[in-house]
Amino acid sequence: MTIKLHCFGESGNSYKAALALEMSGLEWEPVFVDFFNGQTRTPEYRAEVNEMGEAPVLIDGDFRTSQSGAIQAYVTEKSGKFGGKTREENYDILRWVLWDNHKFSSMAGMTRFLINFLPEQHRNPDVIAFNQGRLKAAYQVLNAHLEGRDWIVGDSVTNADLSCCGYLYYPEPFGFDRAEWPHIDAWLTRLSEQPGWKHPYDLMPGNPSDRA
Repeated sequence: MTIKLHCFGESGNSYKAALALEMSGLEWEPVFVDFFNGQTRTPEYRAEVNEMGEAPVLIDGDFRTSQSGAIQAYVTEKSGKFGGKTREENYDILRWVLWDNHKFSSMAGMTRFLINFLPEQHRNPDVIAFNQGRLKAAYQVLNAHLEGRDWIVGDSVTNADLSCCGYLYYPEPFGFDRAEWPHIDAWLTRLSEQPGWKHPYDLMPGNPSDRA
């Protein structure tokens, strides 16, 4: 049975889940979520897809879950990929996924949305500057951690990598310049060279050009 992932291309959190599925080799297909026309806020979506009103959502037969970290954990359970080789590595992967969700992707996603997708009159420069300050601190943490290593945890791609990269391949500006963070830049290049890697706009339906 083909796994279905409710997602849309502009969503970095959807990308984390879609990339894990694609690189795992599992059979899956995207189901487009029309986020920008309000689909996730409809009673039908909340009743039939996700009560939290969010994407991504994975459905595999009778199994359903949302939240990218939970979906990545399911992909690992089903495919045997992207987990750690030891108990300690598994906890370290979880630590980085939680850090990403709280300190990194949350700020990147919000800042990118404020700068690129919110009507200009609603873009608060003070909020954007505050978010970018928090992001700079997160870039420093990740860049320092990646010095002298290929991957965030262990010696191969794990869910820590697939989570932390979620917003960093997008072309829309939000204050991230790869050239300023050489270890992050090299890591993103390595990841993009792995079998199955695809850019978010090549992996999922939905692109800002659709609304241009």
